[in-house]
Amino acid sequence: MPDSITIVVKLFAVYQEACGTPELMLELPAGATVADVRDRLIAKHPELTQWRDLTRFGVNLQFVEPDTVLQPGDEVVFIPPVSGGI
Repeated sequence: MPDSITIVVKLFAVYQEACGTPELMLELPAGATVADVRDRLIAKHPELTQWRDLTRFGVNLQFVEPDTVLQPGDEVVFIPPVSGGI
């Protein structure tokens, strides 16, 4: 089993604004979870703290919980709450 994995993180709305990019490639320790990715982004961009408990997550086009363990090559999506409409 590898010591680390590489994943792609797709960012939208406030996450994209904070990180300045729509996509990140991250190397993480094997066994890392979606919550680990979230916490790493918040540590680097503290302004995202307010969205910590409001964000939904997807891995490979499936909604997942924060404790989902990631695999090499996974695509993680951060989906903050949205508003608007008519």
